[in-house]
Amino acid sequence: MLEISVWKDPALTRQVVILPDGTFSFPLIGRFTAAGKTVDQIRTEMETAFTRYIPEPDLSVIVQQVNSQVVYVIGKVNRPGHFPLNRNIDVLQALAMAGGLNIFADDRDIRIFRKTSEKAMVIPFDYKAVTEENQLDTNILLQRGDVIVVK
Repeated sequence: MLEISVWKDPALTRQVVILPDGTFSFPLIGRFTAAGKTVDQIRTEMETAFTRYIPEPDLSVIVQQVNSQVVYVIGKVNRPGHFPLNRNIDVLQALAMAGGLNIFADDRDIRIFRKTSEKAMVIPFDYKAVTEENQLDTNILLQRGDVIVVK
């Protein structure tokens, strides 16, 4: 989600949601592509598009919220769902965000499903090794889009 404002023009100040295809719509300039661009690139390109309507536009583009950085926790946890990945989070922290394992969970059957550009992989997670045997090096750091499945 971006907050875009044109200086001295409150009618052109608004928050926009970037759609899954990487675009958003804005008054006067219509559909605009944001995917793969920095905030400065978006601002510069929008200012160029606005010069047709406003001489020397002065835009401000601010990232308000990042919704694409999430991990998913499903299965036998107390609050399954998607959780923001706004900092480095490991599996144990994600399970805590999901309310912990429920009473029917098999703490020996937890898997992380991860897709990379090269391949998809399944990574086993040993809950007891981390929580009872203090093997903290086996507590996997999560990446965007990871899915934790608790059986």
